[in-house]
Amino acid sequence: MTAMENGVLENQFPAKTFGLDRASIAVLVPCYNEALTIGDVVTSFRAALPDARIYVYDNNSTDGTSEVAAAAGAIVRHETRRGKGNVVRRMFADVEADAFVIVDGDATYEAAKAPEMIQKLLDDDLDFVNGARHSTAAEAYRPGHRFGNWLLTSIVRTIFGRHFTDMLSGYKVLSRRFVKSFPAMSSGFETETEIAVHALELRMPCCEIMTAYSERPEGSVSKLRTYSDGYRILMLILRLVKDERPFQFFGLIGLCAVLAAFLISIPLITTYIETGLVPRLPTAVLSVGLVILGMLSFSVGLILQMITRTRQELKRLLYLSVLKSAP
Repeated sequence: MTAMENGVLENQFPAKTFGLDRASIAVLVPCYNEALTIGDVVTSFRAALPDARIYVYDNNSTDGTSEVAAAAGAIVRHETRRGKGNVVRRMFADVEADAFVIVDGDATYEAAKAPEMIQKLLDDDLDFVNGARHSTAAEAYRPGHRFGNWLLTSIVRTIFGRHFTDMLSGYKVLSRRFVKSFPAMSSGFETETEIAVHALELRMPCCEIMTAYSERPEGSVSKLRTYSDGYRILMLILRLVKDERPFQFFGLIGLCAVLAAFLISIPLITTYIETGLVPRLPTAVLSVGLVILGMLSFSVGLILQMITRTRQELKRLLYLSVLKSAP
């Protein structure tokens, strides 16, 4: 291709790059009853990102969170459906920007780290920068939450990929291409898991940056319920495995069924070899049924794997069709 042809193509499809001072940045803060901390969150992110627009999405707070956020200079909007996932879905649909910073409204995350995370996103042309929490304060990270985060993150790393060490962090920087192609199907705190798996499934360029994590101020209470929310996240992971890795999911079920059939049939086979008789007919029927169930499960897994591959290709095409910069 000649230099002139190259020049024509460059004029037709100009490359659009941004520095931190030129990119349109939106800080998205989902919150519920965070009047004690939301003012500090807005103020600290305003100081770290003077040109960013800060949106606080109030999820039916009853303690004056909206008023405090507005007084601090945030753009306040409301989502009436309860749950962080519902708020994230609304934020992603409503707001336009080149880079999106998502942070919880509990004043536990390091606002001063945001410029570095955004710059990393822009310089390396990434779609996802995860803020991995680091804290030496025992009060900041309850043992149950720490163990649950490690367990759930390890499961996702084993199944979907080893890009993240802190999947459940509420501090993330996302590109416009990610935000506008993310389906956002969950309704609660499991949305962080859904975001991570979406990035891993589409093999998006992403990275993780360590960021300080502080304990909540006195009087501020976490909305995360260790057992119930952990259970919901675990159920989401299982659903995602079924949806995104159907052959492994149904194949494992089929393998277990065939192995169970083999184990319960050993005494029958031994007796048949010795006597030529099958004295326990119900056990023989159960063994045959388990083998049939196992083969059906394998077949279902293969069929769904082909369907999933097509769906993933369509998701990838949709992701690539989204402009990286706001129009």
